[in-house]
Order: sequence, then structure tokens, then C-alpha cells
Amino acid sequence: MVRAMLEDYRAGLTIDRRHEEDDRAAGTRIRCPALILWSLRDDLEDLYGNPVKIWRQWAPDVRGHGIDSGHHVAEEAPRAVASSLADFFAGRSG
Repeated sequence: MVRAMLEDYRAGLTIDRRHEEDDRAAGTRIRCPALILWSLRDDLEDLYGNPVKIWRQWAPDVRGHGIDSGHHVAEEAPRAVASSLADFFAGRSG
């Protein structure tokens, strides 16, 4: 698991970044509804701002909210994540 996490970080700094730049240049957009969840006890918002606002640059239909957890949201708050996903797929998130 640790290796997979590190490889994800590595990709985010290399090939994923290049793909993002290519997509931006091409005007690529996400056409389906998107759910964005993040940790409220991490520094994501302090570093980058509101994640929903950021993702709206990529997709017109973005929903989401912070979850009271640390960095590992799914492991630390599984019920909140599951509830958010269930609401999203049932069309109840807004």
C-alpha cells in the first residue's frame, strides 16, 4: 500500500501533471457529475482554496464537502465517506 501511495504521488508530479497541462490546452472537460471529498483536518484548503471551486474549472457539475478526518479520509471516516457516496449516487447531494 505504501508503494502504491508513493507511486501515486510520483505520478502527480510527473506524467499526471503533463497530462493535466495537455487537457487544459485542449479544453478537455469532465461531462459527468463529480463528487469531491476532502479532509477538514488537513491543509488542502489552506494551500489551494476551496476544492469544489477548483474542480469547477474542469467540470460544470461538481458537488462536494469536507469530511471531519485527517489525511486518510476513507480510513478515518468510512461511514461519512460511504454516506456521501450513497447520497451522491442516489442524486441527493447538491
